[in-house]
Amino acid sequence: MQLLIQLRWMAVVGQLVTIWYASQVLRIGLPLPQLVAVPALLGLVNVATMVMGCEREGYSYFELIGALMLDVVALTWQLYLSGGTTNPFTFLFLLQIAIGAILLPPNWSWIVSAIAVLSVTALSFRFVPMDLPGEFVRDPLRLYLAGSYVCFFLIAALLVFFVIAIDRNRRQSDAALAELRQRAAEEDHIVRIGLLASGAAHELGTPLATISVIVRDWFKHPAIAAQPDLIEELDEMETELQRCKSIVSGILLSAGEARSENLEVTTLDTFVRDFAAEWAARSGGAVRLVNRIDRDLRIVADRALRQVVGNVIENALEVSPRRVEVVADIEDKRLRLVFRDEGPGFSEEMLARIGRPYTSTKGRPGGGLGLFLVFNVVRKLGGHVDVRNRDQGGAEVTLVIPLKSIATTREAA
Repeated sequence: MQLLIQLRWMAVVGQLVTIWYASQVLRIGLPLPQLVAVPALLGLVNVATMVMGCEREGYSYFELIGALMLDVVALTWQLYLSGGTTNPFTFLFLLQIAIGAILLPPNWSWIVSAIAVLSVTALSFRFVPMDLPGEFVRDPLRLYLAGSYVCFFLIAALLVFFVIAIDRNRRQSDAALAELRQRAAEEDHIVRIGLLASGAAHELGTPLATISVIVRDWFKHPAIAAQPDLIEELDEMETELQRCKSIVSGILLSAGEARSENLEVTTLDTFVRDFAAEWAARSGGAVRLVNRIDRDLRIVADRALRQVVGNVIENALEVSPRRVEVVADIEDKRLRLVFRDEGPGFSEEMLARIGRPYTSTKGRPGGGLGLFLVFNVVRKLGGHVDVRNRDQGGAEVTLVIPLKSIATTREAA
């Protein structure tokens, strides 16, 4: 539709210039009000289409053929007022047919061709003759040949313009299709991870439960109860057991199996401060928050979102254990979380492959799933992840999440 609008603007300008030149320079008598009304109407249609189509993501074939039919009818009316098929600009119908064949399915493009042929047929018998000055009355072929040359030049230029634009659109569509295929492959990978995690959860459930029972029994043993050091170690073991269970649940959630009972309604400021405080405590103060959120709103934060943030911070702490800076702010109705570390950064090869499964700098079997899950969860929320190396050293990971995807229904409205 955008290409049709561009071509229509060219037609409006070309028609106005042609009408002026024919009437003022060539002194051909033309019904100017009726002819000028056509480009004026097409201009209004263009403006209306642009205004109403600002928020639209696409158009149906019915709307496209309607736009083409409008151009065909407009050209038919102008040719009817300016000599019918004796006007060399009749060949502009071929441009409409070519555009229809490119943009529309075969059955629809035949409709455009049939209407164009019917228009030319009608113009062969019904039209308003042009009032030519004496020099062209004596030699009308000279005017026709000159007009044919101009018409051929216009058709050639517009076809090249349109075909190049269509080819650009096709390349963009191919790139988008390739990206969708890549996403589909990744989604399939996520499903397999989810199934693997489900199986692992069932397999790990029994040994973890057994260890939990043994640890609780040890708490009650008189010999252990009398030693505070052992009690402290048992407390730490029980905490780690709970963490193991939480990690398995987090993998399931990140794989897309989040349930409504895991949702938590909180505020954006509280959510940011809570995860920053939690990781600051875990890292001994290495994680530092720069909170630039200037307005608070209620959000729905599930464990998958917390897991995403935790994965990024944990990766940053592995390469920069002394300092990880987290910057939180709101920009263009989107939450931006920027994580900066003081590590060695990413290699160029890693930057090109970041976010793909099993892409990791750690060299461990199965590594690289953390950032892979981060990319997929953020993408499911309608956001994106940017990864780059900082000029002063270290890496920077930015999570951009639309507020409407995490806000409560009332806040989003």
